[in-house]
Amino acid sequence: MTTTVGASRHDNLELFSTRTLPGPRSARLLADQERQESNARTYPRRLPFGIASARGSIITDVDGHRYVDLLSGAGVLALGHSHPELTAIAQRQLELFVHGLDMPTPAKAEFTDKLLRRVPGYDSGSDNWKIHFCGPTGANAVDAAVKLARVATGRHGVVSFQGGFHGTTHLTMGLTGLLAHRAGLAGIGDGVTFLPYSDNRNYPDQRGADHRFHTTLIESLLTDPNGGIPEPAAIILEIVQGEGGVVLGDHNFLTTVADLAHRLGALLIIDEIQTGCGRTGTFFAYERHGIRPDIVCLSKALSGIGTPVSVLLYRSEHDVWQPGSHTGTFRGNQIAFATGSAFLDLLDRDGILDHVAAIERAIDSSLSPVRDRYLEVHDVRGIGAMWGIEFAATPDHRDTGGVIAKAVQSLCVRRGVVTEVGGRNDSVLRLLPPLNIDLDLLADACTVITTAIDEVLTTGVAQ
Repeated sequence: MTTTVGASRHDNLELFSTRTLPGPRSARLLADQERQESNARTYPRRLPFGIASARGSIITDVDGHRYVDLLSGAGVLALGHSHPELTAIAQRQLELFVHGLDMPTPAKAEFTDKLLRRVPGYDSGSDNWKIHFCGPTGANAVDAAVKLARVATGRHGVVSFQGGFHGTTHLTMGLTGLLAHRAGLAGIGDGVTFLPYSDNRNYPDQRGADHRFHTTLIESLLTDPNGGIPEPAAIILEIVQGEGGVVLGDHNFLTTVADLAHRLGALLIIDEIQTGCGRTGTFFAYERHGIRPDIVCLSKALSGIGTPVSVLLYRSEHDVWQPGSHTGTFRGNQIAFATGSAFLDLLDRDGILDHVAAIERAIDSSLSPVRDRYLEVHDVRGIGAMWGIEFAATPDHRDTGGVIAKAVQSLCVRRGVVTEVGGRNDSVLRLLPPLNIDLDLLADACTVITTAIDEVLTTGVAQ
């Protein structure tokens, strides 16, 4: 298979050398950004450099420093930066036709057919699944999914889960557990009920009992005629809570919630915006659990190259919208359709899903040992190309690990490895490498991470 373009191993001495950040040119760009842009910007606050170019797994900043990108545009860049085959296809489509509203085109038709055929149980003869093209972001897909569920069921309420993330628009923020983003916004979360997510972290001495406790509680709350929660229109669920800190849902919990949704007549919405398109080793994360969703949200990696596209996949019996019920000016991105169609082919041609399994093994073997070396490393967990290292200042105070995670992230970026932080209080160092990253390059980047953890936890940098 073709892996992402990276440095040869003899170049890594330069690639992973310590540098002072920001460099002078980056500092000027960051100062201009501070002066001109919204205070809501996030990434350059912890990754203090300006980007000049990027190819494969390597970013080059405006000062000439190079970095291994283990963030991939928050999971958008499935095959890394500027994949040569996809950029060539994008260029051809750019010269042919770009913006099509919801008009049919050959590029759109080919993309639609290939994507629907990825859905487990799809029958092209009966057209038992439909696709809806949304605005360009994943949040718009979630917004559309909730709207569809409410129209289809005639109900209003939505069940979401603590720790989940579904976007930062007004509606999707109401489905997201992070309270800081909701402060001061009246009416947000109208009709949304948050329930506990079962992930085998909250009960370390009761591993087998965790999902039973949560599912029993959830079923009681949703079926109790005197419980105060009306029958919901939808239950929205992430198979892995990505922004929540790479929290892998318990299999029995996930399947029980799915069954409960169907018994209640609520539509089961699976948010695959970060986990979909092969990130977890199967095209859809829900495939591993045998779950039967009603609606699936996809975006992020779907074009393979970062051109925006966002869709709903849903069962045909729920196609109750009237013309114009959910539109979006930029729902006809022909470049994304063309590159997305090629990306779906490359998944098979280049054995990408097998490579994702190899990524999982490589990260697990490289990073899991630090869990046994330090009490402050609460957990190392992940699946496919989606991993997190959760820190805790002390074993009894897991929510105080954000200082450690940010110190490790800072040391990593100064040594040429881009990571992210997330989870409660940003206590989880997150990795989202390209799905075709070179394994030697990944191994070297993981060595930088483990060395950074060693230094932070043995020298007291994070204190």
